[in-house]
Amino acid sequence: MPQPFTDLTACAAVLLRDNVDTDAIIPSREIRAVAKTGLAAGLFANWRYLPGEGRTPDPMFILNDPAFRESQILITGENFGCGSSREQAVWALAEYGFRVLIAPSFSPIFYRNCLRNGLLPARLDKEAIGGLAEWVREDPKRHQPLVSLATQRIQTSARSWPFEIAADAREALIEGLSEIEQTLRLREQIAVFQVADRVKRPWAYHISPPASAEGVAIESTLRRPGIDGK
Repeated sequence: MPQPFTDLTACAAVLLRDNVDTDAIIPSREIRAVAKTGLAAGLFANWRYLPGEGRTPDPMFILNDPAFRESQILITGENFGCGSSREQAVWALAEYGFRVLIAPSFSPIFYRNCLRNGLLPARLDKEAIGGLAEWVREDPKRHQPLVSLATQRIQTSARSWPFEIAADAREALIEGLSEIEQTLRLREQIAVFQVADRVKRPWAYHISPPASAEGVAIESTLRRPGIDGK
């Protein structure tokens, strides 16, 4: 179940690279099970660790800088999360501790995966991204942005930028709802619709009994070449 999100003031890591794909976020070799846990160590593995055996941190990578190690906000470039539909990319970011991703644009599938898993993908234009990144870099520990989903704004000590998000996605993040839980909130309306729809389209609700295994075998035999003339 996603963790509810309202407002967050936190350290922000700046990774201004465009077209960061899902394989860069979590390489396929780092995915060893179909689970939402155990992925954080593989986040950005190709950039985070030096080449070779073991996991020697690359001191040049942002998340290995002590000032950014506990970041919950990621400021990044255009088309973030492109490539495959690999949902583990979002799971890895969430397990590491990120709650907010700020970029000029996101891959549409990645964007939807973020919303389904309780991450806020906030879109700002390039100029705003540049100003925010510069402010954060001046003093990462003290310059922590406030991201407010309640007001749909990202704020620094001197600036504020609005971002857009669909009303249903905003509600789901604020209340920590999955898509199934959102649907179940409409169970009464769904039941009313089904009663009326059964009258209009009774055929849509008729379920034929499954064919017996014997019947399927006989039909298959009758359709063999030489028996049915084909």
